[in-house]
Amino acid sequence: MKSDSFYREGLCFQCQQCSHCCCDEPGYVYLSRRDLDALLGVTGMRQQKFIDTYCRFVPYYDGTEVLCLQEKDNYDCIFWENGCSVYAGRPVQCSTYPFWTYILDSRNAWNEESKECPGINKGSKISGTEIENQRIMYHNNIPLRRGEV
Repeated sequence: MKSDSFYREGLCFQCQQCSHCCCDEPGYVYLSRRDLDALLGVTGMRQQKFIDTYCRFVPYYDGTEVLCLQEKDNYDCIFWENGCSVYAGRPVQCSTYPFWTYILDSRNAWNEESKECPGINKGSKISGTEIENQRIMYHNNIPLRRGEV
């Protein structure tokens, strides 16, 4: 962690279970090899059947196509059923929120995200070390590209 990181001394966050990050708006939940394997373990499905049933390929920032979860017609996550039906195997993108690279870019970015997430700046303080560990996990969780699955 950079010594000048605004979160070095920690930040307050406590999930309010509002489900906004899982529902209501379009978005992508990218899947890495680790994510796919965890979801296969939780669902007990074979890889191709899981991909055919729950996934799609979408354009990524670098122009390639990557694996991502489908959404329901109302933009809820495909695994949202009044709670996460695959919580034990949820993707890193889900488990590390809100400690994502771009959200931790600055205090301003963190506070902007708090307009979408009522748990930001609430609850107990998460240590700077734990935040950095989550940020690194998110940053290093590279989605699977078409042809890798």
